[in-house]
Amino acid sequence: MILTGLSGSGKSTVLKAFEDMGFYCVDNLPVELMPIFAELHAAGEGDFARAALLVDAREGAQLEKLPPLLKHLRKDHPIALVYIDASEDALLRRYSETRRPHPLGKDFSVRESLRHERALMEPIRKLADVVIDTSQFNVHELRNFVTSRFKNPDKRPMLVSIVSFGYRYGVPSDADLVFDVRFLPNPHFVPRLRRFTGKDPKVRRYIQSFPQTAEFLRRIEGLLTYLIPHYIREGKSYLTIAFGCTGGKHRSVMLAESVRKALDRHGFSTKVFHRDIEK
Repeated sequence: MILTGLSGSGKSTVLKAFEDMGFYCVDNLPVELMPIFAELHAAGEGDFARAALLVDAREGAQLEKLPPLLKHLRKDHPIALVYIDASEDALLRRYSETRRPHPLGKDFSVRESLRHERALMEPIRKLADVVIDTSQFNVHELRNFVTSRFKNPDKRPMLVSIVSFGYRYGVPSDADLVFDVRFLPNPHFVPRLRRFTGKDPKVRRYIQSFPQTAEFLRRIEGLLTYLIPHYIREGKSYLTIAFGCTGGKHRSVMLAESVRKALDRHGFSTKVFHRDIEK
């Protein structure tokens, strides 16, 4: 495995996950040494049978040699290139949180450095066998995803994030699928239920008392269990499904919880986030 990608995308986390799976890992191997390492791997010497090499922008100008070298090595060696990517907004947020300088950022802002790096890495990205977009992963989710994906190479896992939200606060910008559930009766107008959320059994029973709720859940479960395997086959690693009601406190919360349980029953990896439940 050759690991590469953008600075701040989580490459070190991915490399650590490979190390935990028993791979012999090398961080920042010089490009010129890759043929030697490939020969050691082919000869079966040492602990190199399962190896992961991390190569990135720290190589500087030497990185331009990687695409032709990779094409040459692939003729005789079973090499897979894994590219770790993330959106510009996610990378900027991470750099802001850690306050670490960008490797290329001595004379440029972080944003300018990221764009320069993305252009530098694009020829390598085009050669990737697997692209992992880490924009929506936290560290633990990323490690779990990599472990699941590469311990079982025939499976292509996906983390499904289910979000509840209120339309009065705006639609989540990162949502892949958005469902408007304002067609259901609103517990907000039932005085005894108003102060509770969609997690409360009383609110849940009220929403479930309407036949359209059960019909909607049945149809949504069928739609998602049809769509998700197709997304997985296309290589998508993260799917965000959003359910919105007026305030994001009752109907969307209840439905998000119900859909997560339904997807869990089908064996999908899920998490739920109630964005506006406290507003």
